[in-house]
Amino acid sequence: MRPGKYDRKHQVLIQGAELRELKELDLAESFGLDRRIERYQGKLPLGLYRWDLEALLGALSLALDEPDDYYSPRLNKRAIKKLHDRLQAEYESAYGKDGMGAG
Repeated sequence: MRPGKYDRKHQVLIQGAELRELKELDLAESFGLDRRIERYQGKLPLGLYRWDLEALLGALSLALDEPDDYYSPRLNKRAIKKLHDRLQAEYESAYGKDGMGAG
């Protein structure tokens, strides 16, 4: 997806445990976001558009709702929750709670 004239890019710095857990998430249908996150080192802010934030919030919500499984590695749900809350706050400040606010 290409950004339009009025699409806003959000700069978000993700480091440490948040970045490690983010790289473990399955980001299906993410329009290249998965490859950008794979290459992301956490040294500079990551540029995210509205649809990127929505995709990440969805994936993080699914990870938080997922029960711990004996056979899969445990997720650091505290780091996932912290990242989710930061991205949710960024999204709500730009677009409102209903997602329909002006950028």
